[in-house]
Amino acid sequence: MSAPLSKELREKHNVRSVPVRKDDEVQIIRGTNKGREGKITSVYRLKYVVHVERVNREKSNGQSVPIGIHPSKVVVTKLKLDKDRERILERKGKGREAKTKSKE
Repeated sequence: MSAPLSKELREKHNVRSVPVRKDDEVQIIRGTNKGREGKITSVYRLKYVVHVERVNREKSNGQSVPIGIHPSKVVVTKLKLDKDRERILERKGKGREAKTKSKE
């Protein structure tokens, strides 16, 4: 379940998209919640949606439930990095660099 990176992160890491993760910060770019930002609170793999904090709706009984958003409709603005994730970004970035060099 991958989401595209913001332009700044794309330039920095030389990677277009990355699998989403719980504490990544995202901005919603499509739908009724367009423009809203927040951290990912959960990644629901079975339904192929992510839940973003403060993106809820009220049920008829007054209870608040998170709205599921497809990961392709968000842009990752800040990554939660650890060793494994940094290695993945490095590996993907190197492959992209080699690809652009071979085209020249």
